[in-house]
Amino acid sequence: MSNTPNALKEVTGLSIGSAVLMILLGMLAIALPVAMGLGVALVVAWIIIFGGISHLVYAFAAEGAGQVVWRLLVGVVYIVGGIYLAFHPGLNLATLTLLLGAIFIVEGVMRAVLFFQLRTLPRAGWILFDSLMTLLLGVLIVGGWPTSSAWAIGTILGVNLLMSGFTRLMLSVAARRAIKAAAHG
Repeated sequence: MSNTPNALKEVTGLSIGSAVLMILLGMLAIALPVAMGLGVALVVAWIIIFGGISHLVYAFAAEGAGQVVWRLLVGVVYIVGGIYLAFHPGLNLATLTLLLGAIFIVEGVMRAVLFFQLRTLPRAGWILFDSLMTLLLGVLIVGGWPTSSAWAIGTILGVNLLMSGFTRLMLSVAARRAIKAAAHG
């Protein structure tokens, strides 16, 4: 039981460290929005390509010629689609931008629900602030789509990382203070 405060202090330290990393990554994404957006688009394209390769490998584990052919076709579609997206990152970026906006809207609503469940905790208002900012970012990205796709994904992802990192930092510092107070009181 005597190790519990040390373990909690270590966990809050890791949380503070991850919050600082999120803040730094958010600032980098805001500073380089086009590069960030295209980078994300290319990563997604490569994930699709590797998914296609996985389908090809898995095809040979199937029983029956029909299953093998079907899985091979799915793998080829993945690979061709991934290569197309890798060579057309603007199209990939526009699709990802719309998807990111939708994700932010859902995330903002879910964080609002979390706030109402945790509103009695110290500094829980930061969760509501994060929720409102995330919802606002989602509405901005969906409302400006597709014309803002080239810069929006990097900027909005950066702002989201910055806000989430700042929220995590504030909550982690509050938790650390509460642990310290409980240990001394």
